[in-house]
Amino acid sequence: MAQMGRPRSFDREEAIHQAMHLFWEHGYEATSLTQLKAGIGGGITAPSFYAAFGSKEGLFKEVVAHYLATHGQVESSLWDKSLPPREAVELTLRRSAKMQSERGHPKGCLMVVSAAGCTDEQDPIQKMLAHARKRTRDGIASCVERAIASGELPAETDARALSMVFGGFLVGLTTLARDGVTSVALNNAVTEIMHVWDAGMHRAKAR
Repeated sequence: MAQMGRPRSFDREEAIHQAMHLFWEHGYEATSLTQLKAGIGGGITAPSFYAAFGSKEGLFKEVVAHYLATHGQVESSLWDKSLPPREAVELTLRRSAKMQSERGHPKGCLMVVSAAGCTDEQDPIQKMLAHARKRTRDGIASCVERAIASGELPAETDARALSMVFGGFLVGLTTLARDGVTSVALNNAVTEIMHVWDAGMHRAKAR
């Protein structure tokens, strides 16, 4: 049974989807309750909004979960141990570059865009987004560690440092995509950044 005061046309999943696009386009701090109510549609009132989501932060947490379960799956190869480590990392970079620059949703990555402009008052939001980005770097690091263990990369390779190289590249894709850089150009950039991995492979083979 629908909660009292909530419009009959209210669709929770669709509301979260629409809110995701707003946060993705404007960032967490800059997205107002007025924008959210208008974007969610169905004539939802403030009391109905709070009854449904508890708060703006509560809605955003659901948005992040929705994003990670959908668009964020471009990074799933990082945890697929059936894939060679290099392929797993490259797939993530190429899929992310495509997703961040394609039509049908705001450009860039929600995890990066939403953090922009957040004040100290939004520390819980910043920590949540930082944790999500760290998880990506951890996934890359695990691929690097697998490559070191197999001898594909030199034993002295700093897995954490290399994960920051590729993780930083992923974060940077957001700025490029929002600047209008094409998917083709971003994909070409992925080819170049993968030379960093290849240089390590050459060092390992030379020994």
